[in-house]
Amino acid sequence: MTRDEVTSIDDRFRGFLPVVVDLETGGFTPHTDAILELAGTLIQMSSDGYLSISDTYSVNIKPFDGANIEASSLEFTGIDPDHPFRDAVDEKTALSDFFQIIKKEIRNNGCTRAILVGHNAHFDASFLNAAVARCNIKKNPFHPFTYFDTATLAGLAYGQTVLAKACQEAKIDFDNSRAHSALYDAERTALLFCKIVNRWKELEYR
Repeated sequence: MTRDEVTSIDDRFRGFLPVVVDLETGGFTPHTDAILELAGTLIQMSSDGYLSISDTYSVNIKPFDGANIEASSLEFTGIDPDHPFRDAVDEKTALSDFFQIIKKEIRNNGCTRAILVGHNAHFDASFLNAAVARCNIKKNPFHPFTYFDTATLAGLAYGQTVLAKACQEAKIDFDNSRAHSALYDAERTALLFCKIVNRWKELEYR
């Protein structure tokens, strides 16, 4: 199959469904620090092979029992874990609901499993995998060790590895006052991922 014959997302990524994930956490250590926010953006492909955002799931998460939360992390993200209107749910509920959405999307697109897309993807994947183990969730739809990292891809495509600067180079609006929200960062990362993949498609035909 040649590149110009690829019209479905399962063909484009060898049976994998890219799902952009962003987590806001209480620190940098996956097994001890809390996950406070989770957002996941689904990607779709048009019949002529271009990627775009489909939909985004986001949820506030209650820190697990005994979780560590660094004051510096809260200052950086602006999250108040005790805010009365936060509407947070426990980790297992958040992950189970998210995974059900992804599994349905995998089936609808004829894919075999999802692949995590993230900006500095190892960070988000390590926290996600720690939470899966902590919650004893048996069926994780994501590939266990392969990711698409937009920090690396943006370094190649635009010479920038910081999300805000990469978006600026890619002509994607970026509001620093809204950054460090899982929802906002997931959608900016998704736009960046789509822009890079679509740019590669254009370059192939030159």
